[in-house]
Amino acid sequence: MKIAFITPAADIRRTFSYRLADKFYGPRHPMTGPLILGSILNSSGHNVVVYEELFKDINFRKVEEADLIGINIMTSTAGRGYEIADFIKRKTNKRIIIGGIHASVLPQEALEHSDQVIVGEAESVIKDVVEGKCKEEIVYAPAVDNLDEIPFPNYSLLKSPYNAINIMTSRGCPYNCTFCTTTRMFSPYRRRSSENVIKELKIHKKRGLKYLCVQDDNFTADKERAKEILDKMIFNRLIFKETFFYARMDMFDDPDLMGLLQKANFRRVFIGIESLKQQSLKYVNKKQTLTNIEQMRDQLHKYKFKLIASFVIGLDYDDIDDIQRMVRFSKEINAYQMQPQILTPYVGTPIYDQLEAEGRILTKDWKKYDMMHVVFQPRNMTARTLKNEFFNSLSTFHSFRAPWNDFKNLGWMDGMKKMVFCVVIKFGATIGSIRFLARA
Repeated sequence: MKIAFITPAADIRRTFSYRLADKFYGPRHPMTGPLILGSILNSSGHNVVVYEELFKDINFRKVEEADLIGINIMTSTAGRGYEIADFIKRKTNKRIIIGGIHASVLPQEALEHSDQVIVGEAESVIKDVVEGKCKEEIVYAPAVDNLDEIPFPNYSLLKSPYNAINIMTSRGCPYNCTFCTTTRMFSPYRRRSSENVIKELKIHKKRGLKYLCVQDDNFTADKERAKEILDKMIFNRLIFKETFFYARMDMFDDPDLMGLLQKANFRRVFIGIESLKQQSLKYVNKKQTLTNIEQMRDQLHKYKFKLIASFVIGLDYDDIDDIQRMVRFSKEINAYQMQPQILTPYVGTPIYDQLEAEGRILTKDWKKYDMMHVVFQPRNMTARTLKNEFFNSLSTFHSFRAPWNDFKNLGWMDGMKKMVFCVVIKFGATIGSIRFLARA
């Protein structure tokens, strides 16, 4: 059987300016989920292709050659995923299966645009669903108990451009932030063995790609296991030109871990700071303190990470001054990039339940649930003010002076990338602000 998997991209992420900025934001790494499912089906004799719309427009004439189309959706891409499903169904009447985080929390909605919906982690059921042995319209898949039993993603199936390998060494997160969808989709928190991770990395290293992305929601959640993986990467010379990973601020508490991260060239790190107000950190159940943030500030210069500082803006205890303080703080710590994210109440999270109960959800147009639109009524400012402050913070942080520290501390290439990135972001923020104000 011919099978095509599609990961759609939201409208704004398919624009020329966004794709240009994305090139300078970091290497392009595809999602591993469809590549793992493709590996399972390919080994069973099916002909599988995988498309990522984020990186390049999809040739739907090629997609229509498939007998079955699988679509993986998040909330912000659900609308686009439904458009693709409806288009293919009208034109070809081909069989459509939808899965992913959004479909798992709203399966009946997804079923309106598909023949079947898979809820949860699809590895254990995908073969039976595709081959018609599992006929339920909504298929509930159990969490995979032993992650070492999952086949490695098959990158040869990918028909979209990429220049980085994506690896996931764990699923879920031991923490439970109230705005996060991870623990609602991937629960409980599970880890692969270090031996299994190294086995996969050896295969990817032979492909010759220079960049690695560790897609775990928190790679350093289990510090001893992280050190074991890093130590084996160093021993086996599985060092990439640059490795990106997600972590929490508590990684700086372990000097041995810091040393191994440096030796393994884990240089680019995404850390969710979320807020600089203790009451807000408690509100989202972040389980970190302002003291932790100050300790991170002291350690950043020493270890010279390329920090992507992420914040959630619009929290109930934050106001305009807190957003402006976020920008100042990010500059003070010389963050490589600052990533403000407008609080987005995803279905299935405690934040959604709270705002829905209080009547503060303004829209359920899922295309706007991309952390760049205001979809709820903030407590301490208007929706218009929050959206405007989002654009202002991006424009202020990514000023034309921002790259000079990177030229000095990180080198010519990183400085040039930062310069182009700032130009694109500043232009995009300006245009976005103008369009928003014109609609308001």
